[in-house]
Amino acid sequence: MGTIRWGRVLLGGLLAGLVMNIGEAALHSGVLGESARALREQYGLATEGNPLQLAVLVLMTFVLGIAAVWLYAAIRPRYGPGPKTAVCAGLAVWLFAHLWSGVYLGIAYGGLIPPKLAWLPVVWGFFEAPIGTLVGAWIYRE
Repeated sequence: MGTIRWGRVLLGGLLAGLVMNIGEAALHSGVLGESARALREQYGLATEGNPLQLAVLVLMTFVLGIAAVWLYAAIRPRYGPGPKTAVCAGLAVWLFAHLWSGVYLGIAYGGLIPPKLAWLPVVWGFFEAPIGTLVGAWIYRE
């Protein structure tokens, strides 16, 4: 069992994070943009996003990409290198990040947040996390 190559994890993770950030931008600016804007208006909140909050979300998505490639590198000795292992790691990321947050938002804030805003990101992430991890894992080599 080899050691994890952290430089490759970082590079692959940044690439995975880029893919995930592009997906998140498409989801939240395009697909959910009008619904989110309407919800903010309904609660009397600013309809324009806060640049600092946006920067934190982008940064955390890069962190998620790095974690996804780290997970790929960690399970690679057991599952073998390749796309199947990368997709498994991506689905684990989806489970821990996307599904959990969707359940939390959908149940805890079900009367405040429309189901579309809580659950569509879960479905979106089911594809986004494995694809991002797959792209990032392409960089990782031992």
